[in-house]
Parts: sequence; C-alpha cells; structure tokens
Amino acid sequence: MADFILKGKSRTFRGEITPPGDKSISHRAVILGSLARGKTRASGFLVSRDTLATANAFRSMGIGVEVNAGEVEISGNGLFGLEAPREIIDAENSGTTARLLAGLLSAQSFPSTITGDSSLRSRPMSRVTVPLRMMGAVISGEGDTLPLRITGSELRGIDYGTPVASAQVKSALLLAGLYAAGRTSVTEPERTRDHTERMLRYFGVPVEAIGNCVSVGPGVEFSGNELEIPSDISSAAFFIVAALVNPGSEIIARNVGLNPLRTGALDILREMGADISVENRRECCGEPVGDIVARHCPLRAVRIEGESVSRAIDELPVISVAACFAEGETVISGAGELRVKETDRISAMAGELSKLGADIRETRDGMVINGTEELRGARCESRGDHRVAMSLAVAATRAQGETVIGDAGCVSISFPEFFSLFEALGDGK
Repeated sequence: MADFILKGKSRTFRGEITPPGDKSISHRAVILGSLARGKTRASGFLVSRDTLATANAFRSMGIGVEVNAGEVEISGNGLFGLEAPREIIDAENSGTTARLLAGLLSAQSFPSTITGDSSLRSRPMSRVTVPLRMMGAVISGEGDTLPLRITGSELRGIDYGTPVASAQVKSALLLAGLYAAGRTSVTEPERTRDHTERMLRYFGVPVEAIGNCVSVGPGVEFSGNELEIPSDISSAAFFIVAALVNPGSEIIARNVGLNPLRTGALDILREMGADISVENRRECCGEPVGDIVARHCPLRAVRIEGESVSRAIDELPVISVAACFAEGETVISGAGELRVKETDRISAMAGELSKLGADIRETRDGMVINGTEELRGARCESRGDHRVAMSLAVAATRAQGETVIGDAGCVSISFPEFFSLFEALGDGK
C-alpha cells in the first residue's frame, strides 16, 4: 500500500477486536525458544516484518523456525546450540532484533555481523555496545551505528547502571549474562517492560529483581515450552483512542496484555478522563491479560512526564492525537527517546498533525498540544514509521475533508491488518 485515503465523514467505532500478538513478546518467544532444548510452540505470534527478521536471523544460525498464521514452532538446540550464521544478519527495521542479538551474539564462539535498513542504520547502538564491551565483547563498526561486526568472546558479568531506561539494552545484557562468568546485574533509572525477565522465569531460568535492578547468572539450560502470546497493547491503543475521540463509539479489545510496565497509556488516558474499563482479568504464561472496553467521552489535558513516559513510550504518538481533542494544554516532557525510534517521532507527530490543523509544537524532549474541536483534511506522510501512520489515521477520523497518509504500507512492521480492521470497525454506521 502506497497511500491510505480517509474521506471526511462522521465515524463511529463499534465492535470487538483481537489485536495482533504482542510484538515484544513475539520477538522473545523466538529468541528464548531458539536457546531452549527441544520444541517451543507459541500461539498468538505476531507475523510482521519485525518479528520475521528475528525468525530469519535464527534460521540462519541453524534453528528450525516455522511460522504459520499466527503460530510459531521453534526447534531449539539448547543454550550452546547456535551455529555461525550463513550470511550477514539483516535486522531490517527492527531495533529489538538488532540490540537483543548484539547481546546474544557477543557470547557465541563464532563471528557475526548485524545490519539493517537505512532507518535502523541511523539509530544509535552505543547504548548497548558500550556495556557489552565492558563485559568483554569484541564489537567493531563505523561509529555508533549498524553494521556491527561481532567476534564471539568469553564474557564476564558486570553490575551496570543504564543512563537511559531501555528494555532493549536491559534485555541484551541479560541475554549476554546467560553466558558470562559471574552474575550480571542491570539497574535502570526507571523500570522498563519486563517481558524478557518474565519469559526467562517461565522457561525456568532464575531471575532476581529488586527494585530497578535485575540479575541473572550463567549456564542455566532450559527446555522448550508452550506459549500463548497476548494481544499487543500498543496495537490496541489506536482503536482505544479512536473510540474515545469519536462520538457514539465503543470498542472491546480482547486478550490484551496488561503487563503493569506497559499499561502507562491506559493510566494516562484515564487521567485525561477516558472511559476505559478492564474485564476478564487473568494470567497467561506469566503475563497478565484482560479485555479492554473503551467508550467515547470528553477528554481533558494533562502533564505527561517521568515514569509515565517510559511506561507508554510506544503509545505516545497516539496519545498526542488524543491530546489534540482534549480540553486545555497537554504537555509531554522527558520523552527524548522518541527521537531515536524508527523516525524522530516528536518531529514527525508535531509536523504531520500541524498539517491537519492541530495546535502542537515540539520541544527538546516532548510536545505541547492545545486541544481543538476538529482538524482539517490534508496530505500527511508516515515518514516510514508504522506508529506514526496509524496515529495519523486516528487523527484523520476527526478531520473535515479528505486525508491522505503517504507510505502507509509501513504498518506491516507491526500491524499488517490495521487498515482493513480500521475501516471495518469505523465504517460510520
């Protein structure tokens, strides 16, 4: 899909949706399943460009990975069973693939190279290579970016404090720590999503967590397992916000992961006055799950800062859309991490929403948004970023006139069916 076109008309979002599987958990299912001994089967797997990049990486290292319509079967060879990759590993657009594999490959007995597409090659990698080198990793590259050339080496455990809260950095070091001599501990300024820790425990690997510090020890072999991957709260967020800002709307998002370190978006939206409830709470494979009900209601402006930012970092683009229709001035600060995602999401959302008539300006580490009654249709660009594209689609539902979103096909990175579901649930009936 090159462009996506929304005709200016009244839309009501009603119905049920089971969003695609959680992208973060899908990556980790392939990684840990590949390091387990024996078969791992995971249902609810997100089949997307990002997760398939991880699957292809492990196929190139001798692991059987079969993906079939939302299910994946991994034939793991154990903690020390990876083979030298047959080719350069292409992480494509996936920062998770690149950074987590950098940690894992640093401990292997063979050399490897990780690259990616032009967007990923512009994203900083020193936040993961610096601590890995402190563990003894031999990593070379041109400056701070991909490609990275890794010479497998013997690692030693370290006690590392991350200067920036990053689940990818934490996970890379924990994976390296499975092979390091001694204990590896990672302390964050703020707690980030803990899917790696939860899945390691589910596979039977001891993980210690005290406050913001997480530790693992080396050499623990583990066996394959059965996994059920919950729906991605980041994907659900687009439909939740669409329901909140469009009169008469009510959406139920089924089987959504409710990891407390991922529900920052729900907390922020509730603070804005959102009518959001959770039903059928349960636990699945170590992760809390439930059904989210969202109904249209008026929203009010809030300040978004501190821990709320790290708990909602992927949802901030669509939260900025909600702020466009909230009464008052919403201020997002401390979100500089958004500048080093698939694109500079601060610049992208401020620039593209301005084209639609939003009263929004970017700051060094966030945005200031004044709410309005409605926007106006315009041509916008996704800038190759899936979350920008989907956020703009939500904004366009409250724009008078036609809105065109350029390069909308990038949604396949995380949510290939997004636009078909979006049209089906928001058909204006």
